[in-house]
Amino acid sequence: MNPELKKQRPAKKLGGLRRRWLQNTMLVVCALGLVCVFAVTATFAAFYYSNMRSDMRSRAQTTTEFFADYLNQSYNEYYKSCITYAKTFEDREDLELQFISKSGRLVASSHGNWALQVATTPEIAEAVSTRAPRPYVGRDPETGERIMAMSSPMIYSNGEVIGVLRYVTSTRIMDRQIAIVATVCMAVLLVVVAVVLLSSGFFIRTVLEPVDEIIEKAKRIANGSYGTQIQTPYNDEIGVLAETINELSNKISQNEKMQAEFISQLSHELRTPLTVINGWTETLLLDDSMDSMTRQGMKIISGEAKRLTEMVVELLDFTRMQDGRMTLNVEPTDIRGEFEDTVFMYSSRLASDGIDLEYLDSEQDIPEILCDPQRLRQVFLNILDNAAKHGGEGKRIEAAISYEDDQVIVRIRDFGQGIPEDEIPLVKKKFYKGSSSTRGTGIGLAVCDEIVEMHGGALTLENAEGGGTLVTIALPGAQ
Repeated sequence: MNPELKKQRPAKKLGGLRRRWLQNTMLVVCALGLVCVFAVTATFAAFYYSNMRSDMRSRAQTTTEFFADYLNQSYNEYYKSCITYAKTFEDREDLELQFISKSGRLVASSHGNWALQVATTPEIAEAVSTRAPRPYVGRDPETGERIMAMSSPMIYSNGEVIGVLRYVTSTRIMDRQIAIVATVCMAVLLVVVAVVLLSSGFFIRTVLEPVDEIIEKAKRIANGSYGTQIQTPYNDEIGVLAETINELSNKISQNEKMQAEFISQLSHELRTPLTVINGWTETLLLDDSMDSMTRQGMKIISGEAKRLTEMVVELLDFTRMQDGRMTLNVEPTDIRGEFEDTVFMYSSRLASDGIDLEYLDSEQDIPEILCDPQRLRQVFLNILDNAAKHGGEGKRIEAAISYEDDQVIVRIRDFGQGIPEDEIPLVKKKFYKGSSSTRGTGIGLAVCDEIVEMHGGALTLENAEGGGTLVTIALPGAQ
């Protein structure tokens, strides 16, 4: 996988997918549930209030028709009849029967003393003006209690409205019933939400667990474990995805093997002619009669042939690393001596390019360690060569070796421009060259990193304080 593309794609967390799934599901369920609770509660409330209003209207009209016989009597006899009827009203526990004068003064009530009381709810005046029964639902102006009232006009024989018959009842019991309905609906909603949560959790597990496995295997494939297969019992879209990744993994594995075989064969084929070229250029350069221009051309040929030979060696090591054929010849080694020899040998080559390779000597004792001296010398040379190529404009390289916390620490620093911060995690990837314009295969650091890891150590790169790049090699000390 292209590291730059991998860098640009933010990894999606399964926890975020699970949370998003549940949020979307529960928001819909809760929203629909609350709408249903509101609709059911509103329907029951409308039903209760409508029935109560119809019942009170029917009662008011019936009672008004009953009192029509008394409306032919005198006012005094009429009022006495109202008081008598109010005192003997049988449904006084559920309803209050009131007789109200046209001016709004309470004439009689089935609930005891009414002297000097005045009814002020608006439906009374409306009933008088419209000459028809009018309802009222709201707060009692006197007590603040929620009530329902029905006022029906009482019309005298001459057509004059002389008063209002009014039924009043508290809505407390009715409101309690509506609250019970709403509570039951909310309890049902909670049960539904719990069931949805359980079922969604089970379903999400059946989706995310195989997806989690697919992601883990896909990461292994992306990290180079080509040929890795995903096992899944599902025959749905997840199964198709797993089979697709398996097929992709197999094809990448086959292509990698073909690529490694091609590079290996090509490298072996190149070694023979390069050996001949190097040999003949060195022989021809021994000829003192060669003119200066020809000698300069032969030196260029010799230098380029050696560079190409180094690339071939890197390619061969890379193919060995890819197919697991890279091995170590471990033996007790004076690692300080190996490092110093490498530095001193390479310093003369860098001096011709105007680069000063400074060895920071230390009197600290460094014990022998078990390692492959040839492979580590290869690592040291490659790191020094990279420092010269990429940080050579600083004209200075520092090299040091020390023994810290039972580890051999090798530090090589150049004083160039350093590495862009976003490229530091990628520079050890195979074939990665980043923004550098320096020629190379892009596999030298990958091979060095593999060799150091085979020794149980670690190779790190970072930008040094004050400029340049610092490469640190940590190897296990004497056991």
